[in-house]
Amino acid sequence: MRRLLVTGGAGFIGSNFVRKTLREEEDTTVVVLDALTYCGNLNNFTEEERSNPRFLFHRGDIRDRETVESMMCDVDQVVHLAAETHIDRSIDDSHPFVSTDVIGTHVLLEAIRRHPVERFVHISTSEVYGTAQTVPMTEEHPLNPNSPYAATKVGGDRLAYSFYYTYGLPVVILRPFNNFGPNQYPEKLIPLFVTNAVDGEPLPIYGDGKNTRDWIHVFDCCEAISRALKVNINEIKGEVINIGTGKEVSVLTIAEHVLQELGKERELMKSVRDRPGHVRRLCSSTEKAAKLLGFTPTISFEKGIEETIRWYIQHEGWWKEIKSRSEYRDFYRRLMEWAELT
Repeated sequence: MRRLLVTGGAGFIGSNFVRKTLREEEDTTVVVLDALTYCGNLNNFTEEERSNPRFLFHRGDIRDRETVESMMCDVDQVVHLAAETHIDRSIDDSHPFVSTDVIGTHVLLEAIRRHPVERFVHISTSEVYGTAQTVPMTEEHPLNPNSPYAATKVGGDRLAYSFYYTYGLPVVILRPFNNFGPNQYPEKLIPLFVTNAVDGEPLPIYGDGKNTRDWIHVFDCCEAISRALKVNINEIKGEVINIGTGKEVSVLTIAEHVLQELGKERELMKSVRDRPGHVRRLCSSTEKAAKLLGFTPTISFEKGIEETIRWYIQHEGWWKEIKSRSEYRDFYRRLMEWAELT
């Protein structure tokens, strides 16, 4: 029985990946390590999933060396998803990002030096590139992080690579572009737009709203991660692989699509002060993922956004509970005060 450690496994991508693995990999026990910070949520799993004997949950912090050491000595593979991820929060306070995304990653890498695993799949981000200088963006695109979040992800990304290069550790680095889908914390753009629209609240659009991103459905991203665990490690260790669709969609287009699907008026779209260091454009090359992982995304943006909107409508209790928390309300209020939407 394979034992797979998933850090940050109660988060958005993590919970979707864990669910997929439990459903499809009957020879795998999934060990989830998650600190359950504001966006980690055991309610991302059903009771049936939590009671699955192949699902083992441990509440703990990747910065805790003792915890990480104790878990690493009994697993075969690692998918490292645990991170602080929201750009706006990194602008508000960068310390948790440096601590988790860099130091936490370092703790994990040091642990696998002492307790070798078959492979370590490090989940980075397209934000490490900054605004596209060429399109599509290959893995050779310069790293020009525009935000504290992006900079700390560069730190973790390059630390992981250095441990491959220096110590020969079986590290694979995936750089997903913008994910969307079920169970995404409602501070992120698509769930924020959907839930605000449902409640008749403004959809805050930074600047002119023409910034574009390569949006990949979380189910497709999870498939790419699964493939990175199955491909012969000698063919992909030390590699950096983008996970995207090769297509880009603007913020304005997303807002319009959400309002149209929900039958809401365009007047809910509100232009606000632009975010500092805002990345203007991201669009992935897909060639390397296809070549090394045999991965091609299967969910179009149009189909994915429709299903995502439907999911949030059907799971209103899930996101309303989150948005009722003082932690969420306080941060969102500060953000909107700064953006001058008050």
